[in-house]
Amino acid sequence: MKFLRYNRKYLKHLLASLALFSVLGMMLAMRPTPTAMERVMSRGELVVITRPSSTTYYQDQHGFTGMEYELARGFADSLGVKLRVLESDDLAYVRYAVRKGTADLAAAGLVATPESSESLRFTTPYQTVRTLVVHRRNSPSVSDMRDLEDRNLAVAAGTSHAELLLKAQLQDPAIKYQEVEDATPEQLLALVENGKLDYTLINSNSYTLQRPLYPDLKADYVVAAKQPLAWAFSQKDDQSLYLAAQRYLTQAKADGTIAKLEDRFYGHVEQFNPYAARSFMRHLDDRLPRYEATFRQAEGDTGFDWRLLAAVAYQESLWDPRAISPTGVEGLMMLTNDTAREMGISDRTDPTQSITAGAAYLRSIHDRIPERIAEPSRTWMTLAAYNVGMGHLEDARVLTERQGGNPDNWQDVKQRLPMLANSAYAGQLRYGPARGGQAVVYVRHIRRYYDLLVWAENSRRKSDTLLALN
Repeated sequence: MKFLRYNRKYLKHLLASLALFSVLGMMLAMRPTPTAMERVMSRGELVVITRPSSTTYYQDQHGFTGMEYELARGFADSLGVKLRVLESDDLAYVRYAVRKGTADLAAAGLVATPESSESLRFTTPYQTVRTLVVHRRNSPSVSDMRDLEDRNLAVAAGTSHAELLLKAQLQDPAIKYQEVEDATPEQLLALVENGKLDYTLINSNSYTLQRPLYPDLKADYVVAAKQPLAWAFSQKDDQSLYLAAQRYLTQAKADGTIAKLEDRFYGHVEQFNPYAARSFMRHLDDRLPRYEATFRQAEGDTGFDWRLLAAVAYQESLWDPRAISPTGVEGLMMLTNDTAREMGISDRTDPTQSITAGAAYLRSIHDRIPERIAEPSRTWMTLAAYNVGMGHLEDARVLTERQGGNPDNWQDVKQRLPMLANSAYAGQLRYGPARGGQAVVYVRHIRRYYDLLVWAENSRRKSDTLLALN
């Protein structure tokens, strides 16, 4: 009887515990699943996956940047959370990461096509691009998709370009193509340039930035116009984070944020000059290697990216240490006699002395620019002052403030620099008239050369890892 009494007591406790667990289970089941927005806010970070490229996400002297990166960072800031970036060259994985929940969204230069919209939820477009056919200049031009019949044609796997070619192939089976895994636009352009491919497809924004690196290529046929670039979200999630992104992008369009980013990343890209591009690429191979080690040493001494210093030197002298201007400045960095004496060098035509002194002089100007001016504006203003003088830059900043602009923002200041040569503003200039418009062009050219040096280095490194096409 005693055993039976204890056994009944144990059974009673067991049933009570089971009842408690059942209630707790029901309570947990009734608790609502956190929304996508709540998950982001609770962990304090927005996880974005992107594809590294010149149009999306890359690293320069100021850190990570790119059109997609800056937009995503702005979105994270608007939510009051940190931005964490995942990167992959595999677009299939980019989409998978969003669907699985590894990333909150994809900001990877994705074209919102009907096919991809079946598995992803796309925002309103923030840019539109055209899809172009690229080939060597000495190969037959393309005026119709039929011109691609029986050609050696390849595109990156999982892209909107592959979708376009699949549709074309259904209409014309003679169009054959390969999909290359993990290929970047830069790698595909390199394969066309070296003759391993006859044609590839590329978006117009990428082609605009990359074409100076491939002056022997051309794009003369538009496969598709007005292709929308958008962010992608999982369709399984609720729409809380998606709607917040929609509001952010809509506001970014309305307040000019997107226009300013487009000007920042594409505004310094001039009309393409194939002769200048060929010269740059030739000098990149023939001249720059002689001085690269010295530029890198100057980076260690001054903190400036060696590629930025090289870009300044190319703008000044085309990397020719014997260069001399009509005004008497000479050498790789085109230093005046006064600047050479100030920097303590004796021979302006000596490449090492010129680079060392030019970099030190650039650093001295940068240190005089107010610290509150954020990068990259501070560097662009430094370059403008290197060209036109610190006093004239200050005049332009004063004009900017008087006209309601931001004197600490390069995008605003560069609009006023040309006014320094206008007699209507003479009375407002403390340091007198100047060729401020020339300084704007000067900075634009250096930014362009710097971008090309960054992308050339990245492209060559990635191209070395791309397996030969079968």
